[in-house]
Amino acid sequence: MARTGTKAARAKRPDARKLNLISKKKPVYPVSDYFLEYLESYNRVVCEGADYASLVRHENAVALYDEHGNDTLWSTVFFGPTEQAEIHEAMRLTYALLKSDGDLSTVEHLFIDRVDMCLYGNTLPFRVRIVNALNENFDYFYIKHVDANRVYGLELEHILSPNRINYLIHGNTLIEEHIVGIPADQFIRENMPSNRFNEVRLAKEFVKFNERCFVRLLGDMHSGNFVIDITPDFEKMQYRMRPIDFDQQSHHGKKQVYLPQFFPQNNPVIALGMEHMTPRTVDQYQREERALIAGRLKASHGRYGKLMQVMREDLISSQANVWRLSAQLAKHYDDSAFAECHTMGDLVYTSLERVINHHEPASASMLQGKPFGKA
Repeated sequence: MARTGTKAARAKRPDARKLNLISKKKPVYPVSDYFLEYLESYNRVVCEGADYASLVRHENAVALYDEHGNDTLWSTVFFGPTEQAEIHEAMRLTYALLKSDGDLSTVEHLFIDRVDMCLYGNTLPFRVRIVNALNENFDYFYIKHVDANRVYGLELEHILSPNRINYLIHGNTLIEEHIVGIPADQFIRENMPSNRFNEVRLAKEFVKFNERCFVRLLGDMHSGNFVIDITPDFEKMQYRMRPIDFDQQSHHGKKQVYLPQFFPQNNPVIALGMEHMTPRTVDQYQREERALIAGRLKASHGRYGKLMQVMREDLISSQANVWRLSAQLAKHYDDSAFAECHTMGDLVYTSLERVINHHEPASASMLQGKPFGKA
């Protein structure tokens, strides 16, 4: 629900997220012409629909609270009467492009129920709630600034992970589908498993998630930036962790940023791994995940190779970050190939080639006799 809240409560709302591993706001990098050609070849680019610039013209905003009265740190925005109809129609078209290749018959009974703006994100993204008037079913999608790191992150997630991602580029606007799952910070507060069987399964998934993030250099995966998708089966629960924030894809110069095990916000899940797992089981799950990633890379039908051609030429971080991370990865893997990398794309490519060539995993500090969460 949306309401204004007290003046004191509004004053406490943060303008940006404060993280213990990332002290500076990340700059936005444009999508290069070369990258745009790649995206066009895979139908990721559209020339119509909603754009970010239109949404920032809202006339008013009120704080959005959840059903328990807690501030969500989102604000619901309102548009002027002369612009609302046009903006809502553009957003309906965007949803049709995202979900049904532009077939407008699929959105005939849909209407825009609410548009929210995130106050703690670096780029102030918008979340659109769209509702089916016939059955009141609803969905979300997101409208954001284009940022090359984020788009590379989405594309790598589509190729490398167990999941598929729908997103579109419209000029300087990025449109993303909603990723279903319980936010991990909420899950840790309210839904942690209470029996050993499910605790082991959750810990296992975290090891795999940790490995997926590290080999493709996706950073900033503290509990506020990924969700947990829960699937009941005949033997308790299955868990899958999915990133929802890709801004720190291959940008930061510190190795620990790419390992979710080093974020204190994830400690309750890490503690389960320390309780239930041995270095041998961690090694097993790492090897399983690396084998799955290798299989997806080989089955990408050339898409991975084309993406790497673009990414290895692109500038998506400072040279100081590249040098720092290359030195750390070279030491971590005891592999001089990382020290010879000149771009973040080179580092991602070198890391993934290690996976394809079945090199030994080396991303869990548990293997050196140190538990998760400690350097």
